[in-house]
Amino acid sequence: HKSTLRNPKVKDLERYFNGLQSKLKGLDRQQDKEEYLSVVKENAEDIRKNVLKDLMVRRTRSVITGNYGDDLKKQNLKFPEVGDPEAIYYNFDEELDSIFTDTVDIIVNQFKYTRYTPLLYLERSLTTIEKLSQRNMQGFMRVLLLKRLESSIFAFNKSISRFIYSYEKFIEQYQKGNVYVSKKHINKIFEYLDNDDDESIQKLIDEDKATAYASEDFYDEFIVDLKADLKALKNIQGLWSNVKNDPKLEKFIELLKTDPVLKNNKLIVFTESKETAHHLEEMLNPVFDNKVRAFSSFSSPAERTEVIDNFDANARNQKDDIRIVISTEILAEGVNLHRSNVVINYDIPWNPTRMMQRVGRINRVDSKFDTIYTYNFFPAGQINENISLQEAAEAKIEAFIEMLGNDARLLTDEEIKSHDLYKRLTSRESIIGDDEDDPELRHLTFLRKLRDTDKELFNKIKKLPKKARSAKKYTEDNTSTVTFLRKGKVRKIFKTTRNAQGILSEEVDFDMAAEIFESDINTKREKIEPEFYKHLESNKKEFADVFIKESESLKPAGNRGNKAKLIQIIRAIEDSPEFTEIENDYLRGVLTLMRDGSLPKATIKKIIDGIKNENTPFKIYGKIKSGIPEQFFQSTFVTSSADTRGKREVILSEYLVRSS
Repeated sequence: HKSTLRNPKVKDLERYFNGLQSKLKGLDRQQDKEEYLSVVKENAEDIRKNVLKDLMVRRTRSVITGNYGDDLKKQNLKFPEVGDPEAIYYNFDEELDSIFTDTVDIIVNQFKYTRYTPLLYLERSLTTIEKLSQRNMQGFMRVLLLKRLESSIFAFNKSISRFIYSYEKFIEQYQKGNVYVSKKHINKIFEYLDNDDDESIQKLIDEDKATAYASEDFYDEFIVDLKADLKALKNIQGLWSNVKNDPKLEKFIELLKTDPVLKNNKLIVFTESKETAHHLEEMLNPVFDNKVRAFSSFSSPAERTEVIDNFDANARNQKDDIRIVISTEILAEGVNLHRSNVVINYDIPWNPTRMMQRVGRINRVDSKFDTIYTYNFFPAGQINENISLQEAAEAKIEAFIEMLGNDARLLTDEEIKSHDLYKRLTSRESIIGDDEDDPELRHLTFLRKLRDTDKELFNKIKKLPKKARSAKKYTEDNTSTVTFLRKGKVRKIFKTTRNAQGILSEEVDFDMAAEIFESDINTKREKIEPEFYKHLESNKKEFADVFIKESESLKPAGNRGNKAKLIQIIRAIEDSPEFTEIENDYLRGVLTLMRDGSLPKATIKKIIDGIKNENTPFKIYGKIKSGIPEQFFQSTFVTSSADTRGKREVILSEYLVRSS
């Protein structure tokens, strides 16, 4: 479980995350909602500060242009302009609108999804987790059908046919006295749900017969509801059996032929259904010179290479065999497609964040285009002269979300009010992200400019001696001290506070420390008072405690015998006054070897036998060091961002005097 993160607090990730999880123990998500959400928020901030900050760098368009604007100009680079997404409305005639509305009503209000929630009918009590899992499955399958309905008539009919086949086979087995319940692959099912792969879900559910029950183990309502569901599915199939036209597809073809932007550029079309993608490929190729390609999880590595060669401006072997690529979410991340400047969302991107990710494939700083275009399809029902197309589309979206109730969060992946969703899907802010400040980058940019424009001052700062200190007045209720400390590659900043118990220290991040250190050129330097040294010692102790906690976390669960004895001995002598940082680092290295299982039992036993009743720390240290050959450490002390070798050092401090 050893990580290479710099912060010793998260060297053992399993222990770290278990600690966060334990804070939620005993809290009910519903009854203790406010406290539960508060703890979740605290945990999220803890993870951001201690884990993600070292793993992720998020630079939005506004942050890059704000901090690197001059560099971009020098290199003749720029981001293309991004306008508001353009809404494309498609209408139903009166009959089709009635079919659509009736279908939604059946999916949401009549269909019970009994096939996918068999445990709810089992004649025994269920655990809370089992009940929740079954309810979630019901919600996920409901959302899946609604997404298919909005995606394309073709994909929806395919899904309904699979549902009917699955129900018929399930009922057939029930009547033979057998019920097979799939619990084994529930996580895999959710993964398929995320990828809108209902065909694989159906196959997994149908084939997994890990848990078998007898039909009589279930309440009588089970078979009644199964048959009612099958009847509802066949009713839906009957509603759509005579529908031959597809107004959404017809609108798309018309637009591709007439819109000036779409006629003359490479296009990237996103859909949440791979069946929709491949159906569109089949329908569009005869109309557009066979230059349309579908890309999904069905596609091969060779097909991926073909897409990159046709759409990545940095591809070595650029080609023009494809003008329109139709893809599932599989192309929304990790590739550059900036030979195009158009993204079309054929399905409603229910989660606006996905829209940003999709447009991010073409919104590149080295794009040759001046403008990025986004088109979003919306169903607007039947033509009504009394309301606008926008109002009709908003009403459809609102109906979807309101009818789903609590399951709406499964559709949007976040809490979004129905009247806000349309607004977000037609706003450029959802594409480029909110304008935000990055304090860390802002301060680093300031230092970079200082380096380039005032080399003398920059070198003076670089040559500041260790333990440098200063003082200034600061707007706080009590005096405090900010200290920057280092040990190996671990760097931390602590700030003191005062309460009834005395002086306390807490870690602060770079952003907060930089804000505190930042001073006007005319800021007066204050006198450093004796109180400063108490604050400094508190910060130093807090920094030292980080490494003590780390060594404590090295104890494996269930240590017994000589290994446990040696760990106990090392902890007893570690940080003895006569030890330098060299001795302490060595002992922590021994703890690491034992945690990783790198020390043979015979070696540990020999050390314990050699120590016997010895109680002098230096002599115990000598016995340990002589008993462990140097080669044991050669593969352990690999330099990394988590390397803590070296002595603890105070780099600089600032004493903050309370303003009177």
